[in-house]
Amino acid sequence: MNTSFKIGSIMGIPIKLHITFLLILPVFALVFATNPQPYGFADIGSTTMNYALSLLTTILLFGCILLHELGHSYIAKSYGVEIKDITLLLFGGVSSMEEIPREPSQELKMAFAGPLVSLIIGFGLLGLNIVTVNIMPSYENTSVYLMVGILATINIILALFNLLPAFPMDGGRILRAWYAKRMNYVKATHYAAYIGKMFAFFMAIIGLFFNAWLILIALFVYIGASEEDKSTTVTVSLEKYRVADVMTKDVLSVHPEMTVEELSHFMFEHKHLGYPVMKGNSLKGIVTFTDIRNVLPHERYANLVSDVMTKDVISLPLSANAAEAFKTMTMNNIGRVLVVDDGTVKGILSRTDLMRLLMLSNEL
Repeated sequence: MNTSFKIGSIMGIPIKLHITFLLILPVFALVFATNPQPYGFADIGSTTMNYALSLLTTILLFGCILLHELGHSYIAKSYGVEIKDITLLLFGGVSSMEEIPREPSQELKMAFAGPLVSLIIGFGLLGLNIVTVNIMPSYENTSVYLMVGILATINIILALFNLLPAFPMDGGRILRAWYAKRMNYVKATHYAAYIGKMFAFFMAIIGLFFNAWLILIALFVYIGASEEDKSTTVTVSLEKYRVADVMTKDVLSVHPEMTVEELSHFMFEHKHLGYPVMKGNSLKGIVTFTDIRNVLPHERYANLVSDVMTKDVISLPLSANAAEAFKTMTMNNIGRVLVVDDGTVKGILSRTDLMRLLMLSNEL
């Protein structure tokens, strides 16, 4: 199920809305609509005007969050990092990057860019209100003044909150960059993740007594720190190995004219769940157990491998390392990848192969 949809592109980066964003949008609007000044519009004009201002403020707020993420992305792109997309979701936005820069100074600048954008927006809007009130005193009593003030305050709070050293938030990434100047990258990530999890723990305790939302945020921070720590450890460990040294070289292949029923027996006999589809020396696609699972038993005699196989084959060259293979599988949500060199299939590498490699490397 696709939980995000694209609404446009900025700087060549696809901008997406997650389904959780659509759920939180009316919630934020309701909060603004039911709170009095200076935090909402409950005592401003008619009910219709109240909710219209609240919805507009919410949309502008998420526009500011998008600018925050674009700040990260702009710096990342300047260092050659590919940005897959930016997605607005429940608690803000997230930039999906090909990889985080390993150079500490680069990561520090990239992490600080988002909060810096939020601070510029926040203090810029505060300055706009102050200047406009001095020129036109009656402006202070308008709904626009109130809206600008709310957006300014939230942007400043957003920047300061993100600068907390709670990995994987921006402040936590700045902390990792500081550690990485003094130790190896994996150990720096361990330390930053540990501090992030401690922040999450104390945030959850505070949430028990003051605000239940903090408990949910703490949960996301804790999970994010744990996942980032694990992902970094896996990536750095796998970088030491070449795909050519890990892949299965004797690759069994199947013919596109084989029936799905024959393929199911072939899989049962050879105990593998994925095979390249070859016609002579030509690679036509790849077929996996997932491809045939949804074919009804009585239809398997009539359907051919060519009918169910994946034609857009994701492959890697022999020169790639195991970390690149892991990243390719994760980003494309696949369990195996073909190793192709000069148009010839040289091997196949599965997620299981990589997990086995990790287990062995940890024992060495």
